[in-house]
Amino acid sequence: MTESSLEPEVAAPAPADSLADGREAQLLAIARRLFAQKGFDATSLRDIAEAAQITKAALYYYFPNKDALYERVVIESMASLLAEVQAAVARAHTPTEKVRAFLRASAESMEQRRDQWVAGSNAFWQAGATGRRGLALQHRDEYEKLLRGCIESGIACGELRPVNPAIAGRLLLSGLNQMSRWHRPGGPLRAGEVIDQYLDIVLLGLINRGPAPAPSGR
Repeated sequence: MTESSLEPEVAAPAPADSLADGREAQLLAIARRLFAQKGFDATSLRDIAEAAQITKAALYYYFPNKDALYERVVIESMASLLAEVQAAVARAHTPTEKVRAFLRASAESMEQRRDQWVAGSNAFWQAGATGRRGLALQHRDEYEKLLRGCIESGIACGELRPVNPAIAGRLLLSGLNQMSRWHRPGGPLRAGEVIDQYLDIVLLGLINRGPAPAPSGR
């Protein structure tokens, strides 16, 4: 063994690109947290810079304006959600299973990335009629169209009653979207389990069509 082989190895410095990517990911996480807590309109680039303990000028290197942040926080998160839901629906077999797969995948995404979900929702509704929001609308419409298509397939094959697919889809999505306001991690039910109960109620109804329970004796 040579003398040089005994010298301690010195770790190579991390590539500049990887350091930049890590800093960008940190800034995105801060932006999502603030958008979720304060809303998109109420959060300024200065707020994000102060939370990251950098100058506003340094933040401009990564995100020159709020439109750029909107694209990363809203557009990319919606595209990711759509891809996850499409994959879950593709694995299901019957229309009813596809409806359940759609909502379960959405609820699990919300539970795993709550700040991203709430921040994206806040920014989507607060951004106004900008070009960025136009692209977000395309993603949202494609997402809702997928659920509506599952419902329409269920109606066509007789699994589901001939209801209005758009109204049924909005009812299910309303329940899903409200969950982020009250459901908390670590509670007695996971988000997917809540969605299962929602669907059981919607698909089976609340009315008991079996025999009435016998009165209890005294």
